[in-house]
Amino acid sequence: MPDSRVTIKIPRALYHRIRDSIADSGFSSATEFIVYVLRDLVAERGNGDGDELSRDELRAIRTRLRNLGYLPQQTASQQNLGRPEKER
Repeated sequence: MPDSRVTIKIPRALYHRIRDSIADSGFSSATEFIVYVLRDLVAERGNGDGDELSRDELRAIRTRLRNLGYLPQQTASQQNLGRPEKER
């Protein structure tokens, strides 16, 4: 059975920035964080393979990325976007 993982090369400086940024964040490694972020990006575009994240998982990812400083903080009006009308 072939290995289910591949190696992706990124600049060492970026790796060190990620590693330093995730300290005390709940991620156990830079790799775990990178996979987390890439899954979020792929799920936003829809990959069609049935391995998509739920709306709650995406919301949790975005919150975590905002808390780490990778995404800008949302305004109140932005937080309502994407919610069904009855939840607003």
